[in-house]
Amino acid sequence: MLLLAVLLCGVAGCLAQGNKTVVGAYVAAWSDVVPDPNVMTHLNYAFGGVNETFDGVTINEPERLRMIAGLRAQNPELKILLSIGGWKSGRFSEMAASEAYREAFARDCRRVVDEYCLDGIDMDWEYPTSSMAGISSSPDDTQNFTLLMMALRRELGEGTLLTMATVCDAKYIDFKACMPYVDLVNVMAYDMSDPLKAHHAALHPSPVAGDCTSEQAVEAHLKAGVPKEKLVMGIPFYGKGHAEDPGIRQFLETGDLPEGYQDCWSEEGQVPYIVNEKGEYLWGYENVRSLTAKCRYINDNGLRGGMYWEYSIDNAQGDNRHTIYRALVSDPVFTSASSGECR
Repeated sequence: MLLLAVLLCGVAGCLAQGNKTVVGAYVAAWSDVVPDPNVMTHLNYAFGGVNETFDGVTINEPERLRMIAGLRAQNPELKILLSIGGWKSGRFSEMAASEAYREAFARDCRRVVDEYCLDGIDMDWEYPTSSMAGISSSPDDTQNFTLLMMALRRELGEGTLLTMATVCDAKYIDFKACMPYVDLVNVMAYDMSDPLKAHHAALHPSPVAGDCTSEQAVEAHLKAGVPKEKLVMGIPFYGKGHAEDPGIRQFLETGDLPEGYQDCWSEEGQVPYIVNEKGEYLWGYENVRSLTAKCRYINDNGLRGGMYWEYSIDNAQGDNRHTIYRALVSDPVFTSASSGECR
């Protein structure tokens, strides 16, 4: 299978895609789940990192990456990328600050693409100029990020994908300067609010939405200079909130809620959430209805597609991944059944 995947790499796997709808899935190195390669168009392997000498790439569980790359044997059109970064992944600032380091890092990215038969690199620096994640930063990071993307494009060439993951409010990156070098922008439209107070990934502003919503994240990126044909809206497969609450623990373990708790739907925000017997907000999550609403928003607004974090969080039947693929690719007019406000 691996040999076949290597042969296919030169034919289909290592060519940049046209303008087809994107369904991007992140798959974690620490998971042992083998993705179904037929329910996405792009598969981002998380994660690689910047090495300790700032001039190359590290890969978490490299043999798992080889296995993931081999999935192209089952779907020759699947694009497989190494995502470099993630929360608390550092050494970007030091690497990007030096022309010599940038060039060496870009050359090593080219090596990784060739050695593992990948279709590209996804840059997930969280975030230039910010030390929120406990990593080093510099006021020059934004400019240096642009220089890094230039170096990567130069080394990777036009036939290899170069994508990036970005925060909801479109801060930290000079998008207009980067767009000539980037194929796709994966907007992380999740973790956008204090999950103890509001839904972390509401589609639209609403009483249960917090600081930012998916709609606002998209608008911020469009305003910052990302064209619709490069904009991929992120969707979470996970919920957030008061995980220590006994009713929420029961819900997560069994899917059922104790007496007095209510499973609600925000018509304004287009997301489900749970309240206790006092009506207090406890948990925001996703279901088939909310995922379908987000896909409908992507289609209606002419975005390039959707991506999700993370594949293994789905249930055994694959309800989430199948819903997204169906709504964006195989049956874009698909809609889910509606339900009441609370039950």
